[in-house]
Amino acid sequence: MEKRFMTHQHQNNIKILFVCHGNICRSPMAEFIMKDMVEKRRQADRFYIASAATSREEIGNPVHHGTRNKLRQFGISTEGKRAVQMTKADYDKYDYLIGMEQWNITNMMRILGSDPERKVSRLLDFGPNPRDIDDPWYTGDFDSTYRDICEGCEALLDYIDRCEPLNR
Repeated sequence: MEKRFMTHQHQNNIKILFVCHGNICRSPMAEFIMKDMVEKRRQADRFYIASAATSREEIGNPVHHGTRNKLRQFGISTEGKRAVQMTKADYDKYDYLIGMEQWNITNMMRILGSDPERKVSRLLDFGPNPRDIDDPWYTGDFDSTYRDICEGCEALLDYIDRCEPLNR
């Protein structure tokens, strides 16, 4: 059975926005993997997790079938997710703005203007082997993308557990 996630934004939640170019492959994969991970850790009500694009190209489109199929293998649903574009206002709404590759970070900074609170980073910068996550839109390799995103989400959660108080 596929898991579906309810997201209720609460003021005290730790808010994470995952970002990629089109918001149809990597960032929604990260969004739903992270939601699954926090649910399994019984911490879902501690987080608000979403995803967005830097470009307008895919706005309104559903999650790419490769991402949907890969997540479905693990019982994770992306039902109802449509691509949206990040905005400058997202900087004040989220605690972490996480890109998948350096090009995403460059485009995020064009939208945001600056990062005075150091909220912007690549997902794999939280782990022991910082690197970009390849775009499966071009590589066709959703398995590799899934592994990289799982690695990054685990590392990000470990970082948050070390740095963010549980009673936040």
